[in-house]
Amino acid sequence: MPVLALSPLIQSSLGFGEKLAFPGDRLVQAVFATTIYLYGGRPFLRGVADELRRRQPGMMTLIALAITVAWGYSVLVVLGLHGEVFFWELATLIDIMLLGHWIEMKSVLGASAALESLVRLMPAEAHLVAVDGSTRDVPVAQLKRGDRVLVKPGEKIPADAIVVAGQTPVNEALLTGESKPVEKSEGSAVIGGAVNGEAAITVEVQKTGDETYLAQVITMVRQAQESRSRSQDLANRAAVWLTVIALAGGAVTMVAWLTVGASVPFALARTVTVMVITCPHALGLAVPLVVAVSTAVSAGHGLLIRDRSAFERARALDAIVFDKTGTLTEGRFGVTDVVPLGTLSEKDVLRLAASVESQSEHLIAAGIVRGAREREISFPPPAGFRANPGKGAESTVEGARVRLVSPGVLETERITVNDARVREWATQGKTLVYVLVDDRLEAAIALADIIRP
Repeated sequence: MPVLALSPLIQSSLGFGEKLAFPGDRLVQAVFATTIYLYGGRPFLRGVADELRRRQPGMMTLIALAITVAWGYSVLVVLGLHGEVFFWELATLIDIMLLGHWIEMKSVLGASAALESLVRLMPAEAHLVAVDGSTRDVPVAQLKRGDRVLVKPGEKIPADAIVVAGQTPVNEALLTGESKPVEKSEGSAVIGGAVNGEAAITVEVQKTGDETYLAQVITMVRQAQESRSRSQDLANRAAVWLTVIALAGGAVTMVAWLTVGASVPFALARTVTVMVITCPHALGLAVPLVVAVSTAVSAGHGLLIRDRSAFERARALDAIVFDKTGTLTEGRFGVTDVVPLGTLSEKDVLRLAASVESQSEHLIAAGIVRGAREREISFPPPAGFRANPGKGAESTVEGARVRLVSPGVLETERITVNDARVREWATQGKTLVYVLVDDRLEAAIALADIIRP
């Protein structure tokens, strides 16, 4: 604001004339403008050095050329050269270009929430198992290949590892999008950041640091965020041509005026004018505003843009192939179908099943309980709950022994199911749970990832 207020051109344009003028006002304006040039212009001055080092002149080169010429010439005028100062043009150009960069960075950083949520997946500490079997808590960063770690129910696995003791279902939904819990036993690989299910396991660390699955995903997301869109590349190519035009136009202007007999200060003033105005304010704002607006509009419709070049290429798409898990689905288990196979009704089956599973933390159990509540079915508290990892769970409900078992248990107990609907669910990839009451098969419950509305 002081630079603009002290500019003779701005004063005359606003009708102030010489009212704001005072002895030494140009020197004061020069000090303010030099501060803006050195501090506000620093990103562009650093950027031109990087572009010239890579031999890829672009937007930074054009901006740096314009502000340096404007500042240098104006300082010479303050020191005695005949001409007009360009301090106000210098200040507005730097401010507008910085505003453009701020808008662009703000929109890009909106996607960084995805990175932060990934980083938060990793626990801070792990239960390191000593040779004598005792455990002590150590920072995850201190883990190395070959270390054995105890992972308790509900805890996050601290690193990519292999299970060496125990059996448990593991929730990998936040890493793979797959809502169905994955059963892990001795020899199974587990991913750092996944959540352990209902039993404690001991794992042997295989990968740490940048080698882990999660670290590679984070790197991929970061690279996508840092990708430049085609519009930015187009603006950079335009900036290269404008830089050439500025230099060539300035040279032609200088030669032309000197040829027709103009004085050096007069010719220099016209030359600097051409070189400064060749750097358009609009070019610095256009692309960032397009990026910001498109990102905001997309986010309002539930679409997170991580790679802007891919977003721009999307206009040429003919077909889209979706990975259903966690994209077209909610990423959580729910009851999709219930088929009574005995004397009980569908409501009674869900009431007994939810009663048993209300004592379990398993994802399937949570899905059944949620299914009963969504259907407004109340259920009594169970007695003597017992979980059988990999097989199911059982309790006594209202005096009856109720078991929820996997298809493998039916095969072991030689119980056959002759229902076409159940066979169809199996081919659809749904998870099947059977309800047995006092060892009588009463129903089959199908669970699957819930499709989004």
